[in-house]
Amino acid sequence: MGDTFVHFEIPADDPEKLMAFYSGVFGWQFQRTPMPGMAGAEYILVQTVEQGKPGINGGMYKRMDREDTARSFIGVSSIDGIISQVTSLGGKVIRPKMKIPGVGWAAFIADPEGNPQGVFQDDPNVR
Repeated sequence: MGDTFVHFEIPADDPEKLMAFYSGVFGWQFQRTPMPGMAGAEYILVQTVEQGKPGINGGMYKRMDREDTARSFIGVSSIDGIISQVTSLGGKVIRPKMKIPGVGWAAFIADPEGNPQGVFQDDPNVR
């Protein structure tokens, strides 16, 4: 079996409203934190499952523009290797590799039919 989903993100015009919605519907819990690498920006950690239990947790943030939509991230061991495979197999990179200080690396790719996905490489040493 290959790489799997490790994280999701939900953009919000009104984070308070969406936190109340997801908490009320699914019982999710939220924790505010500074957004890595973006001074003054806030990121909201979304806990859908307890640590060590099956499932994935994610994040929520203030929507940056109208094109900003919910997204999922697939964990990979080598983001550079994945980007190379994506392009060689007919996909494209829609947002290049970027560092997330203290967390890792991320990029956004699209499959040959244009479906976007995030890819993430864990690396707490990224500065």
